[in-house]
Amino acid sequence: MKRTIKKVAILGSGVMGSRIACHFANIGVQVLLLDIVPSELSDDEKAKGLSLEDKAVRNRIVNAAFENTLKAKPAALYDKANASLVTTGNFDDDLPKIKDYDWVMEVVVERLDIKQSLFEKVEKYRTPGTLITSNTSGIPMQLMTEGRSEDFRTHFAGTHFFNPPRYLRLLEIIPAPETKPEIIDFLMHYGDRFLGKETVLCKDTPAFIANRIGVYAIISGMHTVEKMGLGVSEVDKLTGTVIGRAKSATFRTMDVVGLDTTVNVANNLYKTLTEDESREKFKLPKIVEVLYENKWLGDKTGQGYFKMIRHKDGRKELKELDFNTFEYKDAEKPKFKALEASKEIDDLKKRIKFLVNFEDKAGEFYRASFYDLFKYVSHRIPEISDELYRIDQAVCAGFGWELGPFETWDILGVKETVEKMEAAGEKAADWVHEMLAAGHESFYKVESGQKKYYDIQSKSYQTIPGTGEFILLDTLKAANKKVWGNAGATLHDLGDDVYGLEFHTKMNSLGAEVIEGINTAITMAEKSAKGLVIGNEGGNFSAGANLAMLFMFAGDQDFDEINLMIAQFQNTMMRARYSSVPVVVAPHNMALGGGCELSLHADAIQAHAELYMGLVEVGVGLIPAGGGTKEMTLRFADQVKSGDVELNRLQEYFMNIAMAKVSTSAKEAYGLGYLADKDAITLNRKRVLADAKAKVLSLDEAGYTQPIHRTDIRVLGKTALALFEAGITGMQYGKYISEHDAKIARKLAYVMAGGDLSSPTEVSEQYLLDLEREAFLSLTGEQKTLERIHSILFKGKPLRN
Repeated sequence: MKRTIKKVAILGSGVMGSRIACHFANIGVQVLLLDIVPSELSDDEKAKGLSLEDKAVRNRIVNAAFENTLKAKPAALYDKANASLVTTGNFDDDLPKIKDYDWVMEVVVERLDIKQSLFEKVEKYRTPGTLITSNTSGIPMQLMTEGRSEDFRTHFAGTHFFNPPRYLRLLEIIPAPETKPEIIDFLMHYGDRFLGKETVLCKDTPAFIANRIGVYAIISGMHTVEKMGLGVSEVDKLTGTVIGRAKSATFRTMDVVGLDTTVNVANNLYKTLTEDESREKFKLPKIVEVLYENKWLGDKTGQGYFKMIRHKDGRKELKELDFNTFEYKDAEKPKFKALEASKEIDDLKKRIKFLVNFEDKAGEFYRASFYDLFKYVSHRIPEISDELYRIDQAVCAGFGWELGPFETWDILGVKETVEKMEAAGEKAADWVHEMLAAGHESFYKVESGQKKYYDIQSKSYQTIPGTGEFILLDTLKAANKKVWGNAGATLHDLGDDVYGLEFHTKMNSLGAEVIEGINTAITMAEKSAKGLVIGNEGGNFSAGANLAMLFMFAGDQDFDEINLMIAQFQNTMMRARYSSVPVVVAPHNMALGGGCELSLHADAIQAHAELYMGLVEVGVGLIPAGGGTKEMTLRFADQVKSGDVELNRLQEYFMNIAMAKVSTSAKEAYGLGYLADKDAITLNRKRVLADAKAKVLSLDEAGYTQPIHRTDIRVLGKTALALFEAGITGMQYGKYISEHDAKIARKLAYVMAGGDLSSPTEVSEQYLLDLEREAFLSLTGEQKTLERIHSILFKGKPLRN
C-alpha cells in the first residue's frame, strides 16, 4: 500500500520528544505532542486560583517542555513559524485524537512498564494499519509488544533518533520480531528522503549499533587515558578535529551531553552483555566513577571535566580536572610532537596514518585506542550487524566521526594493522583473518564507479545499498573521474555529461586556485558538458575569500593589485551567472562572504537544509564586492513593482549586510533573500550533489538559454540614501555601532542606492559592480579595517573597533 505521512503523534514531550516533534514540523508535517497530566498544582497555579481541571494546568507539562525546546540553542526548528504545526495536549484528554494520525511515536521515559502501559492505551484509539514506533535507546522490541494485537505487532518498530534530532544525522531502525518487511522498507526510505537521516538498519541487540560502539570507544578510551596518565586537555587535543571527530572531542562532549547519560548506558551494557568478550571494558574507570559519585555531571551541574569560573568583573576562567587530586586546575594548552609535525597534512586520511605511526605519547595513545576499537568492532559482526558498513554509518552519523572504524582500519592497512594489533595483544575476529587469507586486503574498494564493502557471508565485495543514488566524490576520485585540477580545486565527471567542481582549500576559501578552477570548469563545461555543479564534501561549502592574500596586499598598500583581485573575483561571479550552460551551486553549512556571492550568481541553488549563509564582510571592515551588494540591490529592484516606493525590503537587505546576518537554516535563507523561488532544499546531506546534478539536467532539458546582462536595475539614489543615513545616524547616537561601523555602512548605502542620483534611475550590473569595487578598495586603506582583518586571521576573533 502507498503510505504518506501528513500527521504524526509524539507521545512524550521531554527533550527528545519535543525536538523530534520540531523536526517533523521542519518538513511541514502536522504534529500532536502529548504528555502526562500533572498530579498537583504548582504554587503559581494556586495563586491564580486554578484547579487540576483547568486546561492550562492539564497541559502544563507538555507546554513547558515545548516552550523550553523553542528557547533552546542550537534551535530545533528551521524557522520559528514552523512551531505553529505542533499542537500540544495530554494523554488523558487527547489520546483519542491519534486515530486520525498516520504515525504514532512513543518517546517517554526508558522504563518498560511505563511504555507497556502507554501502548495498552494507544491500542484503544490507534487506527489499524498506522505506524507505531518507539524511540527507545535499548529496550528490546519484543518486550514492548507483549500483549498487543497482531496489527500492532506487525506495524511496530524502533525508531531511535540521536539528540539533537535536527543536527545529528543518525536514525536507527530496529525491527520487532513480527514487523512487516514493508514497514521497515518504508521507515528506511522516509528517514532518508524526508527526514534527511542516515537510516541504519539495526538488530535488536543492547544499545543497537551506534551507542554500543560509541560508548565502548569512550569508556575503553578512559581506561587507556587512566593507564597512560593523560590529562583532560591532552585527551581533548588528541581526540577532536585532528582525527576527524567532533570539535568538542571527548571530555567537553561528555560535559555537554551529561556524564550520567554515558554512564547509564555503560552500566546497562555491563549488566546485559554477559557474553561480550570485552565486557570488562564497560566497567567505569576511576576518572569516570569519581565524577559520577560526586554528581559532577558536566554543564547541567556546573562542573564536570571542565569548570568555568565567572568572576564579578565579567572575566571567565576555564579550569580542568586534575586526575591525580580530583581538584580543578588551570586549563592546559598541551603540545605533542606528533600534532606539531602533522600540521601541514590537510588530508585527514594521510594525517591519521601519520599520527598512528608516530613514535611519541600521542602515537602511543592512538595505537592503543584504535587497535582496541578495531578488535571490538570486528567481533560485533554478525552480533549487532551482518554488514560492516552499517557500523561505520551508524558511528559516523551518531557521533559525528568523519571516518568509521573499518574505514580508518583500511587507511592504516588491514593486514599490517592486524599484525601490529596482535603484537599488542588485540586479536581481530576470525573472519578478518579469513578475509586476508583469501587475498582480500581491504574492507572497502571501488569497482566500476561503485563503492563496495567486503560481505562476510558471501566472502565477496558487494555494493553498499542505496549509494548508487548518491554522488560521492571520494568514489569518483577512486574511479579516476578527474577531468582537471589544481592545488585548490578539482573538476570531476559526474556522469550524464555533467561536470562537478570541488574546492579543497583550507575552509574551502576562494583563493586564486579556486577562482581559476571556477573559470576553467565553466569553460570546459561550455565545450563538452550539459552543465556544471559546484559543491564539495568538506565541513563547509566555503568560508569566503582568501583574507590572508588581501591582508598582505593591503598592508603593502598595493591598491592596484587589490583592484585587480576584486575585478577578477567579480568577473568570475558574472561568468557563473552568464555562462552558456546551467551552473548549479550546492552549498552546505557555512557559505559565507564569497561563498554566498558565488551561490547568489548561480542559475539555481540546491542547498542542504543546514545552511549558514550570509554576506559577512562588514565583520572585517569591508563590504561585499564579489557581486553580493550588487545582487541584493538587483533582487530588491526585481521585487518592487513599477511606481511602488516600498523601501522596507531594501532596508532589510541593507541591514542584513550591515549586521553581517547569517541564516540559521536554508529555510531562513529564503527570508533573508539569499535563496529565491528557483532554488531548492535537500534534507539528506549525502543527496545534495545528486540533486544538484538532477537540477542541471532539468535546466538543460527545459532548453536552457544563456542569460543577457542586466541594464535595467532600478536604483533609488538620494531617496534611499536619506533612509539609510537616518538609520546609520540613529544607531551611532544610540552607541549600537562604532564610528568605523558607520563609515562602512555609509559606503554600503552608497552602492545600494546606486550613488547620489537625484531620482530613481535604471543602471547596469557593471555600474553597481564598479561602485562595489570602489567602496571595497577605499576601505582596504583604512587602518581599522586592517585591524579587523588581523584579528580574524591571527586571533580567530572578530574585532569591533
